Amino acid sequence: MTEQKIILPSKPKATFEEGNKGVFEIDGFVPGYGYTLGNSLRRIILSSLSGAAITAVIIDGVSHEFSTIEGVKEDVITMLLNLKNVRFEVTSDEPQKVTLSVKGPKVVTAADISAKGSISVATPDQYICELTAKASLSVELTVERGLGFVPRDQHHKQKADVGVIFLDAIFSPIRRVSYDVEEMRVGDKTNFNRLRLTIETDGTITPRAALESSVKIMIEQLAAIVSIDAQQMIDDVQAHLATKTAHVAPASEESSVDASEEEGVDVTDVLKNRIDAIGLSTRTLNALTAANIRTIGGIARKHVSDLLEIDGIGDKGITEIKEALAQFDLSLKE
Repeated sequence: MTEQKIILPSKPKATFEEGNKGVFEIDGFVPGYGYTLGNSLRRIILSSLSGAAITAVIIDGVSHEFSTIEGVKEDVITMLLNLKNVRFEVTSDEPQKVTLSVKGPKVVTAADISAKGSISVATPDQYICELTAKASLSVELTVERGLGFVPRDQHHKQKADVGVIFLDAIFSPIRRVSYDVEEMRVGDKTNFNRLRLTIETDGTITPRAALESSVKIMIEQLAAIVSIDAQQMIDDVQAHLATKTAHVAPASEESSVDASEEEGVDVTDVLKNRIDAIGLSTRTLNALTAANIRTIGGIARKHVSDLLEIDGIGDKGITEIKEALAQFDLSLKE
């Protein structure tokens, strides 16, 4: 029987997650879907996650950005560039005011910014400037939430007071994101896609949260197209994924996963697990890999006679494989 269903991919698996960097893999995309979803998620992550940035600066005694400040090593333009690299966590949608008031000599960092209430500094080590003499520096910063990149001309829509310096705002909490797709084996097919997403944030959001938010945004956008309530669609998808059973083989073929389906185990995810994670010996693992069998599903679809034809697999290897599959209530075809 010709395949009529599109097999669902596995849930994201973190292969590296430390600080503001994370690498996530999603296995089992039908051919081409890895690129389709990878490109879409990357664009959403880069453009559609909200963050906070400085939009305006007032420096005592400075009327424009092409000034210098006595006792400060950097000129005003350099100091503004350093301030743009300061990242904030803001829980309010309203613009927030924070201040920087220091006296020299002193190396000034973002930790010297006085931020209270619904705003906090996420990058306290960010260098701002250096006071080289017994000078003082007083700065007022306006911090706002937004999306993507907004040039300062859009902030400066109304007449501003003298001394207010507007800045280009990079609201996105993402520093960089990339994806790559490689082919993987699912059952007898070797052209399925494995999607690998690499995400680096500014520290105000975790890579995992960035990925989850981008998926939710994508669902909401698709729901709007078909006039379905977005939250209802999310709930329906989650309910489906929680109760779905695997479509392992055409209905005319035997299946060895009935017991797992009855217990509500997500057999699709089990079958996509790599064989290097089920405790096989090095000899058996190398023999299966050389035969292009890299997943549990790839083994479960084989007959004992097929495996015995593989170099390096004997009766002892068959026993070992059966014991490994038994962990998941699976068995070889006799």
